[in-house]
Amino acid sequence: MSIEVCSPTGINIKDTDFGYTLSLINGKYKMIIMYWLAEYKPVMRFNELQRSIGTISFKTLSKTLKEMEDDQLIIREEYPQIPPKVEYRLSERGKSLIPILDMMCTWGGKNRL
Repeated sequence: MSIEVCSPTGINIKDTDFGYTLSLINGKYKMIIMYWLAEYKPVMRFNELQRSIGTISFKTLSKTLKEMEDDQLIIREEYPQIPPKVEYRLSERGKSLIPILDMMCTWGGKNRL
C-alpha cells in the first residue's frame, strides 16, 4: 500500500486510516506500556507498570492507561477486595498492533545512525 492511498493529499491526516493508527499509539508511553504487556508480563498491576517504566508519573500513567482503555487497546480488570487490586493486559485489539511495533523496532535497529 502506498502512502498516497493511506494518507491522500488534501485530507487532514487525522481523518485518514494512517492518522487513526497514529492516534492510538501516539504519546511518550503508550508503545512502552504495550511492549511491557506483550513481551515481559502479560498481566501487570499499576505499580508494577510504574516501576518497570521508571520515568512516568502516577498522573501520566493513570491518564495514559485510561486513554488506552478507552481505545480498547488494554483491558482493566478490577478485583473487589481490600486492598483494591487492578490488573492491566492487552486486548486482542492491542495485541494486533504488536507486529507493527515489532517492525518499527526492527527498522530502528537496522537504520540507527
